[in-house]
Amino acid sequence: MSDHIKGLLELVDNSISVDGANVKVLDANKFRMNIGKLVERSALASDSTAGWSRYLIRAAALELGVYPASIHDLYMSRGRGDAPMTFTTPAFNLRALSYHAARAMFRAANKINAGAFIFELARSEMSYTAQRPSEYATNILAAAVAEGYSGPVFIQGDHFQVSAKRYMADPEAEMQAVRDLSIEAIAAGFFNIDVDTSTLVDIHLPTVEEQQALNSKLSAELSTFIRSHEPAGVTISIGGEIGEVGTTNSTEPELRAYMDAYNAQMKTLAPGKPGLSKISVLTGTSHGGNVLADGSLAEVTIAFDVLRDLSRVGRREYGMGGTVQHGASTVAEENFNKFVQNEAIEVHLATNFATMFYDNIPADLKDEMYAWLDVNSAGDRKPGMTDEQFYYKSRKNAIGAFKAKSYALPEEAKEKLGKAWEAQFDKLFNLLGMKDTKQFTDKFIKPVKVSPKLADYVKEEVAAEDVSDLAD
Repeated sequence: MSDHIKGLLELVDNSISVDGANVKVLDANKFRMNIGKLVERSALASDSTAGWSRYLIRAAALELGVYPASIHDLYMSRGRGDAPMTFTTPAFNLRALSYHAARAMFRAANKINAGAFIFELARSEMSYTAQRPSEYATNILAAAVAEGYSGPVFIQGDHFQVSAKRYMADPEAEMQAVRDLSIEAIAAGFFNIDVDTSTLVDIHLPTVEEQQALNSKLSAELSTFIRSHEPAGVTISIGGEIGEVGTTNSTEPELRAYMDAYNAQMKTLAPGKPGLSKISVLTGTSHGGNVLADGSLAEVTIAFDVLRDLSRVGRREYGMGGTVQHGASTVAEENFNKFVQNEAIEVHLATNFATMFYDNIPADLKDEMYAWLDVNSAGDRKPGMTDEQFYYKSRKNAIGAFKAKSYALPEEAKEKLGKAWEAQFDKLFNLLGMKDTKQFTDKFIKPVKVSPKLADYVKEEVAAEDVSDLAD
């Protein structure tokens, strides 16, 4: 055994053992207490110990009953009417200190026996948060272990989006970038992927069918690719999208045009293979919200009837779980139960948890991060922007650059942040009907324990890409 592996085992007080690629948990409680040390090595090391830490955590988590899973079968059961419409699955993008945030989330879940919730990371976020899929999945699985959670854990690729600009310049290269990312993510345990080619919808074409044609075609091609690479026994939950967040609300003709063409393509490309489990639609929100000059957020008005009506069409005519709401972090809390009332299958939340990070970290670190933004994100400062607007819009860009300093925060600072996050998860889980949803994941999600491959973890890092034009 090499010295660097011995060193990793010592970090967790030799509570696990390694024989070749086989990992065995010797003392579960001791491992839970020390797993955070492996997480930190995974996040910050620049040598092979980062990959080894990720591999050890995933293999040990599997032995402790924590495993990446697809939510596909639960969503399809909703489409059939076998699962009740008493909850909306929240999908959280945890950008800063994602291990600590996920621990807070699992604590909230454990209190109410929640099981139907998702951890997600968008293609764009991987760059500015400095988290590739294997690191993010490691943080989530480790958090579940640390909090004594067991069962399926749903990790999702959010907005695996095609850049319209790069597609127009070189269609094959851009599609290959999304294919490569899908393979990387699946290997890390992302068994839920939102394919987003809605950037290519051309509203200037004369008919809705023509507007959605390329979106449908490329969504089906990427779905076929994902189906050909999913692990044995796993049906990856694939989501589609019919338009970009922040523009005109989605319509029933758009949904039908997209789905009819998508299903026709799938019959040709992947006959007999499952299609989509959900569909993202536009209801009047925007990613991150619209910040006013004083730093407050503009009130968001959501067309909940769009969610309801298109969910019903999606279930009745296409067998999907329903519609997905993006960009909901800035929605007033009193409106969150309306997602459940209007039959949304999933709601995505990100911005508010990054806001809470900045609101709860020590002032000196926040000031240092803002000073970094003044220099490194100066190009994002538009004419007429107030400081409040600039920092609100750009501060996500500092998260990755300050990852090491975030981990180095005093324990009391991280504990304060964790408590704030947990209180927010408590509220949202209650409003979205998460109580006792573990009964539904237990009923509909078949345990498929996919063993990790060491070669997927101990290898060269993937270079960061320019994602400035992609959605979060």
